[in-house]
Amino acid sequence: MTRRNLLAAAAATAVAAQEPIPLQFSTSRRVRLWYREPAAAWTQALPIGNGHMGAMVFGGVSKDRLQLNEDTLWSGSPREWNNPNAKAHLARVRKLVLEDEDYPAADAEARQMQGPYNQSYLTLGSVWLDFAGINDAQVSGYERELDLETGIVKVQFRHGGHNHVREYFASSADQVIVVHLSTTDPAGLSFAVRAECPLQHAVSVPDVATFAVSGKAPSHVDPNYLQSADPVRYSKATGEGMYFETRVRALGGVAGRKEQDTLSFHGIRDVTLLIYAQTGFAGFDRTPSKSRGEIAGACNKGLRDAAKRGFDALRARHVSDHLKLFGRCGIQLPRSEKSARPTDERIRSFAQDQDPDLLALYFQYGRYLLMASSRPGSQPANLQGVWNESVRPPWSANWTANINVQMNYWPAETCNLSECHQPLFDLIAHAAVNGRKTAQVNYGAKGWVAHHNIDIWAQTGPVGEGKGEPRWANWGMSAPWLCAHLWEHFLFTHDEEFARTEAWPAMKGAAEFLLDWLILDKQGRLTTCPSVSTENRFIDPKGRRAEVSAGCTMDMALTAELFRNCISAVAMLDLKQEEPFAAKLREALPKLMPYQVGQHGQLLEWSKDFGEAEPDHRHMSHLYGLYPGSDITPQGTPALAKAARVSLERRLAAGGAYTGWSRAWAIGLWARLHDAPKAHESLVMLMQHSTGPNLFDTHPAGRNSSVFQIDGNFGAAAAMAEMLLQSHVPRELYLLPALPPEWREGSVRGLRARGGIEVDIAWDKGRLLQVALVPAESTNVLLRVPEGDVPRGLQPAPDVAGGYSLKLQAGERRIVRFR
Repeated sequence: MTRRNLLAAAAATAVAAQEPIPLQFSTSRRVRLWYREPAAAWTQALPIGNGHMGAMVFGGVSKDRLQLNEDTLWSGSPREWNNPNAKAHLARVRKLVLEDEDYPAADAEARQMQGPYNQSYLTLGSVWLDFAGINDAQVSGYERELDLETGIVKVQFRHGGHNHVREYFASSADQVIVVHLSTTDPAGLSFAVRAECPLQHAVSVPDVATFAVSGKAPSHVDPNYLQSADPVRYSKATGEGMYFETRVRALGGVAGRKEQDTLSFHGIRDVTLLIYAQTGFAGFDRTPSKSRGEIAGACNKGLRDAAKRGFDALRARHVSDHLKLFGRCGIQLPRSEKSARPTDERIRSFAQDQDPDLLALYFQYGRYLLMASSRPGSQPANLQGVWNESVRPPWSANWTANINVQMNYWPAETCNLSECHQPLFDLIAHAAVNGRKTAQVNYGAKGWVAHHNIDIWAQTGPVGEGKGEPRWANWGMSAPWLCAHLWEHFLFTHDEEFARTEAWPAMKGAAEFLLDWLILDKQGRLTTCPSVSTENRFIDPKGRRAEVSAGCTMDMALTAELFRNCISAVAMLDLKQEEPFAAKLREALPKLMPYQVGQHGQLLEWSKDFGEAEPDHRHMSHLYGLYPGSDITPQGTPALAKAARVSLERRLAAGGAYTGWSRAWAIGLWARLHDAPKAHESLVMLMQHSTGPNLFDTHPAGRNSSVFQIDGNFGAAAAMAEMLLQSHVPRELYLLPALPPEWREGSVRGLRARGGIEVDIAWDKGRLLQVALVPAESTNVLLRVPEGDVPRGLQPAPDVAGGYSLKLQAGERRIVRFR
């Protein structure tokens, strides 16, 4: 199917999906986060974003702060990060592992294959609005909210007997942040605009309606975890650290006056401020050499274009654009009077109150965050989405590619935000370019490779500078994992143009590298070496702790998956010229090291049944084949599913999944095992231990402290979708595979299944009421339902317990009711 036909089919699906499924799906419930006081900390502020820009809105009364980000503001510039000496060390590592079994020595040798650390995502700083004549102690009726259905933050309160209303949104339609301030006070508002910025910068007031902050990014920033005497370095040379500018402009002929480093306005009843930012970024492979004048001109143009519309049009265009994505999918779970309380109160009491409606809000918040941080043309969502207040953010706020950036996009297809996937595909294309050089220089291999960390310059070499632990720095399997997203997008959309022009070149290149990378072990099996199980370490037979071995389970799962997907692509896309390449993959597949079961009945994490140095480790890489992969299923591979369950039980019993993203992964794993109580138990733990007052996911950062890391928000939203609908087995749709008893009644609309099928589901007392399906293409599917649920008018599929055959016509809404 071409993009044009795909869009037509999607439009037909959307039209059909507008017909309401006759169930108790209420449109009166507001989907919002709300609070009775301003944010006292960054992790209490409310996020808005349009992919390109982001802001954290604090909602202060007399002083309000908007912390700002622009998605291309990074330190550094393109540089050489490959290590030509790595090839010599590669041979020595392989000998130490495969022949000598001296794993600690292999660890030391692997460090010599590393290169420089990657660069850091930066903050633009903050814009402050300082209001004169407003006393915080004299405010009543304060309320701060983020309406997920409109993407608008609203603050309202009374002061001196007068109403004050403030609205904030980041418009993707007009690429600008909008702030609207109004009051019923006849004296109007008097306030000053000022800025704080931790980067080198200068403030100016170009005219009576405009406030500007211009500056220069560092030429290098060390990661926050690296002890360094000079972690933030600047250069005066153009291109060694990009220039940037933020501008704030008042609309409607409103005039202010410059007072030192502020722009002040007086006696205004109603005012709209536009915020726009631009950097010198010119591409992942280009020196960021745009001049200050060019950047200022771009800011002026962006503001002029937006200003032509006026506030009402800007707001209407933003809401319309927002709803086109957000409105596709909705969920309703049991609600009580406790659901009406402020969001922070609901979070604090969740474990006691069991508030399913808060989980429905969390699901939609995950979708909102992806929309706000990843739009076509923007950079992908990083470790913090598009929001960051630091010069040295946790783990550089980069694209950590050993699960985190992938997890960011787990909900993109199932939760009906397929367009938001595109920035990741762009990053993959950039990494594939740079990764070819890394493959050749570091390893003497064809194809492309990428490692644990990727930045805006698409760094593909291993980081660490010879000091990084190989268990993370030397992990080199991000290319096949990233390519899984390309193939999944095709499976959901059947967009053949995308598959041919974007997916196939990257997939083939990653497979070419793996064909060269694989090496025979003593048993004659193809394996990977050096190999690490992401960020974990083991205990070898001599009792030594080590990290580097051969053929870790995740390596082999990713390799086999990519080879199979490439073979399928050649057949499905009729790539006859690639048949000889597919033949090589078919020849290699049966020689790959298979899944293995260990002494405890667990799925092995390493190729040998090593001892676990960290039995409570946060990563569960050996379970990739269960989720997000699809090798292991309870029906298709029951023995492996049983072994995966044992591994998961052991890991969690030891205290694993203690980070938000790891707990989100556990929810998805339990869902794939069809264990609803365990999936819900992990959801409760996520809310209880890894969720901040603004629903941001948290990650431990030392004793009694944590930091924001967005992947858990995305991973949990995707896992909730997996609890309600699964389609990873070809031509099968499993309805409510892991519905917990706490969700006794509810409904979901607009989930997406592979094959381009949009699905609405309603249930009551834990039993299916009905399902509505709208396919983009005509197809036959096997409908799997929970035991005891019987669809009306469908014949059971032979030899498939709980399975029913169903024929779907393109664009036609098929409703199946249950007895």
